Amino acid sequence: MSIATPASSDLLRRTFLEFFAQRGHEIVPSAPLVPQNDPTLMFVNAGMVQFKDVFTGKDRRPYQRAASSQKCIRISGKHNDLENVGVTARHQTFFEMLGNFSFGDYFKEDAIAFAWELLTKVYDISPSRLVVTVYNGEGGFPADDEAAAIWRKVTGFGDDRILRLGLADNFWTMGDVGPCGPCSEIHFFHGNEPDVARFGEEPRIDGTGWTEIWNNVFMQYERVEKDGPLVPLPAPSIDTGMGLERLASVLQGVTSNYDTDLLRGLVDKAAELSGKPYTGGSADDDVSMRVIADHARTAAFLIAEGVMPEKQRREYVLRRVMRRAIRHGHRLGIDRPFLHEVTLEVVRRMGETYPELRDRRELIARVTEDEEVRFRSTLKRGMKILDERFDEMRSSGERTLPAAAAADLYTTYGFPLDLTQVICAESNFGVDVQGAEAIIKGAGEADGPIDPTAAVDPAHREARAKLAQPVVFTGYEHEEGDSEIVAIVRVDVQGEGDRARKVRALVERAEAGATVEIVVRETPFYAESGGQVGDAGEVTADGARVEVKDTQKPLTGLVVHEGVVSEGALAVGQRVHLAVDHAARSATRRNHSATHVLHWALRKVLGEHAQQKGSRVGPDVLRFDFTHNRPLTREEISRIEDLVNEKVLTNAKVTTEILPMDEARRRGAMAIFEEKYGDTVRMLTMTPEVVELCGGTHACALGDIGLFKITSEGGVAAGVRRILASTGLNALAYARGVEAELARARQVAKAQGGDLAEKIGKIVAHERELEKKVAELERRILEGAGPAQGGGGGIDAMLDGARDIGGIKVLARRVPDGTNPGALRDLAEKLRDKLGDRSAVLLGAAVGDKAQLAVMLSKAATERLKAGELIKPIARIVGGSGGGRPDMAQAGGTDVAQLDAAIAALYTEVERALAP
Repeated sequence: MSIATPASSDLLRRTFLEFFAQRGHEIVPSAPLVPQNDPTLMFVNAGMVQFKDVFTGKDRRPYQRAASSQKCIRISGKHNDLENVGVTARHQTFFEMLGNFSFGDYFKEDAIAFAWELLTKVYDISPSRLVVTVYNGEGGFPADDEAAAIWRKVTGFGDDRILRLGLADNFWTMGDVGPCGPCSEIHFFHGNEPDVARFGEEPRIDGTGWTEIWNNVFMQYERVEKDGPLVPLPAPSIDTGMGLERLASVLQGVTSNYDTDLLRGLVDKAAELSGKPYTGGSADDDVSMRVIADHARTAAFLIAEGVMPEKQRREYVLRRVMRRAIRHGHRLGIDRPFLHEVTLEVVRRMGETYPELRDRRELIARVTEDEEVRFRSTLKRGMKILDERFDEMRSSGERTLPAAAAADLYTTYGFPLDLTQVICAESNFGVDVQGAEAIIKGAGEADGPIDPTAAVDPAHREARAKLAQPVVFTGYEHEEGDSEIVAIVRVDVQGEGDRARKVRALVERAEAGATVEIVVRETPFYAESGGQVGDAGEVTADGARVEVKDTQKPLTGLVVHEGVVSEGALAVGQRVHLAVDHAARSATRRNHSATHVLHWALRKVLGEHAQQKGSRVGPDVLRFDFTHNRPLTREEISRIEDLVNEKVLTNAKVTTEILPMDEARRRGAMAIFEEKYGDTVRMLTMTPEVVELCGGTHACALGDIGLFKITSEGGVAAGVRRILASTGLNALAYARGVEAELARARQVAKAQGGDLAEKIGKIVAHERELEKKVAELERRILEGAGPAQGGGGGIDAMLDGARDIGGIKVLARRVPDGTNPGALRDLAEKLRDKLGDRSAVLLGAAVGDKAQLAVMLSKAATERLKAGELIKPIARIVGGSGGGRPDMAQAGGTDVAQLDAAIAALYTEVERALAP
């Protein structure tokens, strides 16, 4: 069997999966790009990531062989291809990895035979254009002579075609921690005459060279801690990877991944938008078009998974990628928002294979366009600042943009540092990146990559190892049950305050007063996930009781019941009774079911783009984040409430079905961003319009929700809004609270029988009138005050003491305490006008426990002085700060005792400012 070339990428993907399915492999769907239950990775960067715990023996699957086509992003940490994107023929931030896996089943011989058969027999690649590499034995591990011998047997190659390379090339690690082992790669030569002497030469964007197309990793070790020793895995396993884009370039007869059917259409879209031709070479315009094509794919897939462009962690990576693409569009001369059009092309081309793109098409377009509109509004300003800075640097001979300038471009204008580097490099300048990163981090901006050492607590791994199978959850049907204690984790707190940390250790027995995490074989307690909080309740046995405050899932297959032993003692192996707090669970069910109906109502009122970004539901909280770019109107909120409550009043039954993912999607089920889905899913139906996937606990019927009431709505991030709401008894308590507040307002306003709003309006109007009268009285009193506080003599007498400094009349005075800032400004302005067209006046007063200062300068005086600059050092004397325009500035401070000293300092500051 072989396929005809050139073959479409869809056919290549399908052929790969069918080949391994015929050889006993389970075809497993791609995992999400955002790793689930893995704090060591920013994004999934290889096909093996979803199987990491299977390799280490911490997770078990019903199969020993698997194959997949995995979405991957390499943009952070050990595997970071960002700077090479668009420059080389084969680097992307987003790509698909085809892989076959063995979990303690077959090993090197079968893995090598499978790879060779698929490449040379099915894909029909000529062996003359291939070479293989094996590990040469660096780093204290033996050379992989076994793999070399297998390759000689399978291929007939001699040592000239079986090359031996070191740790950097032929020892694979997922990251700083995790499974690893020696590997053996297969390389393909682009060009007419394969030349082994040129091995290692990267293929040029328009020429020949060698490309790695398949990597066979022989998983034999695990690194548990960063820089720690390697320990053998429970069973030798196989992890392979072959980039679909690279395979397509080989079988479609092109030398660049960007000329394959996976990417060329996106490159052409960028060319069309720019009005420039794509030549496929290394010119700057061609690089920009390739960058746009790649970054559009990354943006579309991340947004489809609920990652939005922001300043923290994954969100910042997305923003950086999007803004790099926008910048390249800008340099191509595209003078309008365009990136959303390229992401829509991604959806059109890849939505059939990855339905989440199609499902969130409108969201992808809206978020992309909104981000570009925001960035373009500051791009020109930032570029202007850089151009001005470049002129200064050329004059002074500087060649490196200072750290403070680069950091300011990020914090003020949203310029990612690598974007600033690109712009600077185009003008032959460098950037103090290390210094800028330190400043940004110190300001709390752009949190760095996911901590590679943030691994699962060893005590939890030990507890999981004691389970023959994952903990069974019985809570969909029951709120009580009996089970056996498999493990007890004692939790102690060491240190205080910010230095406090939890220290866990497995124990055989726990006495009263101990804080523990109880592990049993099966439980009705729901462990926090999908936005739903963990259950509370109690675990009891003969004479013993644990008050469970929370339930968590720290590791796949492990559920821990967190609480305190309030009575007696518990021991491993003991039978216990588990009872969930019924009232809390019922309130949580109501809130959780309401979020799904709310999700439907939001899309109905606002549009399909209004999709869930996150949620948190518990007994007392219903928080729902969704994508939308403006505040909701009162009318929209009312309409959403009406739609939800109309559904509640139907009292429709909430039904649950366990289905294969593909079947659930065919039946219209909507996937939620924060859920982790497997091959089979729980599909909830709450009327034909409300059909979603969810693993949480829910009401039996919509009528159980009771009243639904939105209590607040506001923004939490760019393009993301948050609704807080109440249901059932919580909604009743909210309504009663509002009623009580209205009753108190009526009593205070004395509007028992009348219109409260009308009465409050009259009170406010009367208050404003009184404020005007008070201000006028203060002004008259001040104008009649003498040189000393509260003295007589009028406004003219206050001019005594004015000094001539450098041709400017300068006056500083303290006025009666309690003078409000408005009156202070008015009087300073009158005194300035009295002094003439070259004058400066500062007035100060104590208002309560605060010092207030106001500076006024005449227009002519601003040619030599600036009010905003004068007031800053003066404000520091009273322990405050201030600023303003060149002709007027205000300040405040908390050190009233230093007010007179601050006022007198005006003369010194004017002298300093006018000094030659």
